Amino acid sequence: MSEPEPDVKPNILITGTPGAGKSYLCERIASELKFEWLDCSKIAKENNFIEEYDEEYDCPILDEEKLMDHLEPLMAKGGIVVEYHGCDFFPERWFQAVFVVTCPNTTLYDRLKERNYNEKKLTSNIQCEIFGTILEEARGSYKSDIVFELKGETKADAHTSLKTVKNWYRMWKRK
Repeated sequence: MSEPEPDVKPNILITGTPGAGKSYLCERIASELKFEWLDCSKIAKENNFIEEYDEEYDCPILDEEKLMDHLEPLMAKGGIVVEYHGCDFFPERWFQAVFVVTCPNTTLYDRLKERNYNEKKLTSNIQCEIFGTILEEARGSYKSDIVFELKGETKADAHTSLKTVKNWYRMWKRK
């Protein structure tokens, strides 16, 4: 007699402006839902998936192709929660849900200031949040029924967001 198939899990993308609360949420999803958490910024740094360094914004420029080649075999197994502050370059087929974490710009400003972002980078990220750039990017890159907006201002927001992800996962498993 053969072993029963283990539960297949979906892949989830958590995206949003830096400082919005993605890591906090991903950490909990990984822990509570037993997903593997892949932080794309961390992976890019560890594997040198960097095209160049942007002096003006004081940050590395991601080599998207190298990151994609690295992630492809990992995504195939499912049960992955991917974290990154952009989303339009990932293949649509990789994700069953895309959650965009948003945060009021005053809270975001304080968080980014704490990270010692230079003025240009700080202003750019705040404007990105004000204009809803990441949410718009997600809605333009994925089917509307898999894109969800979450709040990341407070611990209570994070708790509510985690509940939303858990509820989505429960519904997904019923399909």
